[in-house]
Amino acid sequence: MNFGPLPTVDVAAVPADGFVLDVREDDEWAAGHVDGALHIPMSDFVGRFGELTEAAQDGRRVHVMCRVGGRSAQVTQYLVQQGIDAVNIDGGMLAWDGAGRPMVTDSGNPAFVV
Repeated sequence: MNFGPLPTVDVAAVPADGFVLDVREDDEWAAGHVDGALHIPMSDFVGRFGELTEAAQDGRRVHVMCRVGGRSAQVTQYLVQQGIDAVNIDGGMLAWDGAGRPMVTDSGNPAFVV
């Protein structure tokens, strides 16, 4: 089944208060992430899908993030197939960091992308 081109946005197009879903693994998340993002690693995604549907129940767009855009593209495609308004963030966290968008860590250490 082909659902057409994957909906994709540039990091600059993600609103400051946009809903970001980070599908990277725990070590990547710990190094640095978007403040307020929902973290569900791709490896846990199907089992934790309810967390996303609950967080996105207001119908707002889900901006899906990984390191460079490959894993998030797969998750975005899955979400679109489930009828969720989801877009892949082109270039992922590397592009986010490169654009100077803010990142945080839970530990308070300087944020970086691994």
